[in-house]
Amino acid sequence: MISNRTTGRYLPVSTAISFVIASMIGTGVFTSLGYQLVDIQSIFPLLMLWVVGGVVALCGALTYGELGAALPRSGGEYHLLSRIVHPAIGFAGGFISATVGFTAPAVLAAMALGSYFTAVFTDFDPNRIALVAILLFHALHMFSIRWGTVFQDASTAIKIILILIFIIFGFMIDTPQNISVFPVTGDGQLLFSSGFAVSLVWVSYAYTGWNSAIYISGEIVNPKRNIPWSMLLGTVFVMTLYILLNYIFLFTTPVDGMAGQVEIGYISGMKIFGETGAKIIGMGIAILLLSTVSSYVFIGPRIMQVMGEDHNFIHFLSKKNRHDIPINAFWLQLGISLLFIFSSSFEQVLMYAGISLILTTALTVASLFVLRFREPDLERPYLVWGYPLTPLIFLVVNAWILFYTFRERPLESLVGVGIILFSISIYYISRLNQRSSQ
Repeated sequence: MISNRTTGRYLPVSTAISFVIASMIGTGVFTSLGYQLVDIQSIFPLLMLWVVGGVVALCGALTYGELGAALPRSGGEYHLLSRIVHPAIGFAGGFISATVGFTAPAVLAAMALGSYFTAVFTDFDPNRIALVAILLFHALHMFSIRWGTVFQDASTAIKIILILIFIIFGFMIDTPQNISVFPVTGDGQLLFSSGFAVSLVWVSYAYTGWNSAIYISGEIVNPKRNIPWSMLLGTVFVMTLYILLNYIFLFTTPVDGMAGQVEIGYISGMKIFGETGAKIIGMGIAILLLSTVSSYVFIGPRIMQVMGEDHNFIHFLSKKNRHDIPINAFWLQLGISLLFIFSSSFEQVLMYAGISLILTTALTVASLFVLRFREPDLERPYLVWGYPLTPLIFLVVNAWILFYTFRERPLESLVGVGIILFSISIYYISRLNQRSSQ
């Protein structure tokens, strides 16, 4: 019998789920509420942001589940869009996934880690903490699959325990805020406002990672079964935690104290546990973010590796070391990470990443309709529930978000589109160079 190691598949479904959970729970949920409160300060719409974002993520996960089970190869949007739509679109999807899709979120998680760490230990520099985290996890995942996956499973379990402790003790606070989860006058108008739509960019970013299993599908045992289930179970679990956690933030802390702030978890922790307890929680959240940095650092180079296997001009990215790890792709990702750390602010990186990822995931979800039309006889071990309504919900909500984002944040939106056009141009330039050299 051929072993999983021999076939290149060695990640069990439990690790696949942990990657989904670890990728999702990180920077966004502990930072985005502060930005949302700048435009929205009513409780019902704030919680609905996380409900809507969760439903959209779930629709995306169900759709990706069918695509990943039918076409089980690592590479994520790169592989799927190349195979279904066109190699140029796939290259653009892979370029975005490898840069703003995984490298940028890894940096954002490291920056947030630095912010929480320095909230407790004020003598340290947050950017230096972020730099150390990025370097350490690249070193770990570049040279050991075994220890990398062990750390991923263990740190994800710790992450869930810490969040549950935070939620449980939050409900037990002596002086809660007088809030109601039920809608009040004006909430209906807020739900359809531009502020709500733009805030969904932050929420969409917080849910980023629901599709993590699709990027490592070439390494997951029994992918046709485990890819859909890992994304589905991971997304439902995280959605539940997100709604509860944001309710606790609002239940324990005055809105004025959180508006515009990054370290929401630390600020809320002060109300729940006091100053000393908040420092412990702040360190706990910093430890929690280690898992997020780790998951993004692990996955990103796998996309670059698959792209290197398919394109001669970046073939060097497909090179693996003796541990079967795409070593050159890791070095490139490390270089991009350092560029982000030293050149961009937290909010800039998050907005660029959020918009670009919405565009590429929407294209990938739309490709399901193309695949069903072009290849009706393709073996599909899993069919998306509620088709065609499920993918249509994902597409309609994201189109609405993008419409208002382009109107309210034109510069960041143009940068997101520019990244896609730039990556498509790289593809065609490389093809022209390849033809001229033949």
